[in-house]
Amino acid sequence: MKNDGADRELPAWKDSFRREPMSYYDMYVKSALVRENAFLRLPRENKELPSYEEAAKLLPRPYWEGREREIDLYWKAWELAFGHLRQANEQNGFVANYIDTAFNNDLFMYDSSFILLFGGYGRRAFDFQRTLDNFYAKQHPDGFICRQIRQRDGTDVFHRFDPSSTGPNVMPWTEWAHYQATADKDRLANAFPALAAYHRWLKAYRTWPDGTYWANGWSGAADNLPRIPGNTDKDKDYFHHGHLVWCDSCMFQVYAAKLLIAMAHELGREADIADLIEERDRLTALINEQLWDEGTAFYYDRLPDGTLTGLKNIGAYWALLAGIVPEERMERFVAHLDDTRAFNRPHRVPSLSADHPAYRPDGDYWVGGVWMPTNYMVLSGLRATGRHALADEIARNHAEQVLEVYEATGTIWENYAPEQAAPGKPAKPDFVGWGGLTPIAVLLEYRFGLQPSAPESRLLWDVRLLEEHGVSDYPYGAGGLLDLRCAARASRFDRPQVEVRSNVTLELTVRWDGGQETLLIEPDGTSGITLYREINSKYGSEDRR
Repeated sequence: MKNDGADRELPAWKDSFRREPMSYYDMYVKSALVRENAFLRLPRENKELPSYEEAAKLLPRPYWEGREREIDLYWKAWELAFGHLRQANEQNGFVANYIDTAFNNDLFMYDSSFILLFGGYGRRAFDFQRTLDNFYAKQHPDGFICRQIRQRDGTDVFHRFDPSSTGPNVMPWTEWAHYQATADKDRLANAFPALAAYHRWLKAYRTWPDGTYWANGWSGAADNLPRIPGNTDKDKDYFHHGHLVWCDSCMFQVYAAKLLIAMAHELGREADIADLIEERDRLTALINEQLWDEGTAFYYDRLPDGTLTGLKNIGAYWALLAGIVPEERMERFVAHLDDTRAFNRPHRVPSLSADHPAYRPDGDYWVGGVWMPTNYMVLSGLRATGRHALADEIARNHAEQVLEVYEATGTIWENYAPEQAAPGKPAKPDFVGWGGLTPIAVLLEYRFGLQPSAPESRLLWDVRLLEEHGVSDYPYGAGGLLDLRCAARASRFDRPQVEVRSNVTLELTVRWDGGQETLLIEPDGTSGITLYREINSKYGSEDRR
């Protein structure tokens, strides 16, 4: 059955910011890495889109005893996602079928990058990762990639030197996560030149003389966050850099540089990363020396006079994922996430600290709203720094709030209110979009605790739930399928009783509050399809594929 969204006419969209496209002189400082960009020469994909009904048969099937509501939300997210698939066409010049951002008639870089962090779990039904191919295929000769591209005709929404034109630089995270899930080194090799060229464009055109980075509300992906002290012109929040050093923009670049360095080591391209290593080290030192306030234990934007803005916002927690927080600062910095005066609100984690005078209980977009991408970032940073208990606590709160709003409204929203179980104001409904992050990725990665490292043939299962739970048809590596089941426990210190089946060899580490155990999982030599390995399992030999 054909997906109804395949040839659907895009709805009319009134946009007061739009102007007719203009032409400009070609004055590029051309990048040698862009000449390596294979996506610029790809033929257009010509495949029908799968319907949700067809795709559902190929998606992971989670099970959680007594928690059918969470499972219903999981499937609702997939249904909305498959309703937003679109085909590449001759008019827009896209090279791959893709998932729409679910915002307007444009494809957004930031949104797409987060969408793919859950979309990868559906790769047997649709190759969500190829959505980024359309950005790489539109890369300019100097490395620039616009953050927003029109679906109708494939043109950039912004000139490359518009302060709103591009960013944040999160595509390397998406590609690295895809590599960890699939071990697809060919894709990593193809993406690396485009990503490295884009990173260098940002370094060339989005920095102050000391090498620190700037953005604005749109290009920093926190549209109306009131960053500029004393500002009463809301347009400045959206469109002006305020002459600030943007702490999260600096952190984006540190994290992106680290991931590009890791990619280069995987690909044998160490000769291409000397500048990235230098920038990583220099920016890390500069952030800690100039953007940290010891009195409040937080990272802030810096004003032109060298003072700090004092505005605590969730963007500072990119520092965790970037790995730049010194150990002696870690506890005080992370403590703000547990502070009810700051970020520990009824729905965690608000975009702006609740003790700020501008904080809005209804969210008002980035003046307090709770956003799935930034929550996922915080969870990933806490996990990367070993704060598993706090990550579990925040994931549980956030998932329960999203579920409560879903049950009240029947859908998934763009953002949420921090003080009650309600959509944010404003917020778009049916937003999948990145709205699949919590029902899908947070469920599998933080509630169930599954963390793949396919290039090393490893899987970590951090078991935190007490109820019986598991997932069938969990995709692993290039062609692996796993069936994972954990029996109910009385205590988090009880050793989990798990059952695992797979068609590929891997090393499974089961971790719980009382310890951990590592197992070598091997396929059944007879069928080549099922594998059975049990730790005191109550399931016996019943086939649960």
